[in-house]
Amino acid sequence: MNYHFASDNTAGLPPEAWGALTEANGGFVASYGDDPWTAAAAEALRELFEMACDVYFVFNGTAANSLALAALCQSYHSVISHELAHVEVDECGAPEFFSNGAKLLLTPGPNGKLNPTAVEQMVLKRTDIHYPKPKVVSLTQVTECGTVYQRDELRAIWRVARQHRLHIHMDGARFANAVAALGLAPREITWEVGVDVLCFGGAKCGMGLGEAVVFFNRDLSAEFAYRCKQAGQLASKMRYLAAPWAAMLQDGSWLRYAAQANALARQLGARLAQLPGVELLYPVEANAVFARLSPAIHAALRAEGWVYYTFIGNGARLMCSWQTTEADVEALLACVERAAS
Repeated sequence: MNYHFASDNTAGLPPEAWGALTEANGGFVASYGDDPWTAAAAEALRELFEMACDVYFVFNGTAANSLALAALCQSYHSVISHELAHVEVDECGAPEFFSNGAKLLLTPGPNGKLNPTAVEQMVLKRTDIHYPKPKVVSLTQVTECGTVYQRDELRAIWRVARQHRLHIHMDGARFANAVAALGLAPREITWEVGVDVLCFGGAKCGMGLGEAVVFFNRDLSAEFAYRCKQAGQLASKMRYLAAPWAAMLQDGSWLRYAAQANALARQLGARLAQLPGVELLYPVEANAVFARLSPAIHAALRAEGWVYYTFIGNGARLMCSWQTTEADVEALLACVERAAS
């Protein structure tokens, strides 16, 4: 089976992450995050975002998103998100579970994006005590459709959120790809546009595991460490989560690899769009290509062992990772071209 485009989770570790783990493995150090690598990674994130944010490392994105949302609202509150958001369709109810029942309120929107009008309509839909009070807007950057919120779009949502006293959570599983696509400083698409907490994905950057929960609104992170501990997310050997972060942030490889994945996805999307039997479903703005394939192309890809998912828009999702090469892209295109002809 060929998992090259199945997910950016299927790739291995880049040499920077592997080398950092090897270095962290030498000898005895303090546990539970009181080690030099965790301190260095947290400080690197503060430098990256150019502010004194609170940083916590957890094992995976489900925990990061769910615990962050739980910190932003009470059980009788609600979270406004897109109907395709990962917190809705891929977290097995974890946001509701860890918040003791906060409800997700879902809105549609083209290309996987929330829009300020839809957010405000959901806030004003009902204001009586019998309805869970909206408290949080949850944005996915990059979206589940592979699209990227522009700075102006984020600012427009922030204006609505501020008017209605809503917190903003950003699911940044592919935040690195968004930064690379926009060419903006990370602060410009986070705290400068009202984001209170970002769940910064490490696994999809190439790290083995580990997500950073970054609170720009530090008042909201009170006792968050206890949430992590209670949820089984406090790593005793925290250095193994943090060391790749420190290494990849300090040498810039987190962003270089994201830019490389984005570029290959654009190349793949542009070539696929020229072939008969292929229809691109969404703009290719980061490292994902969504395409509706003819039955013949689909059958040919499956016959040659290509693995990909079809859970959004009934089309193939083809993901590029830090490890994807031009040769991989050409191999996939060759199969599609044979079937298309």
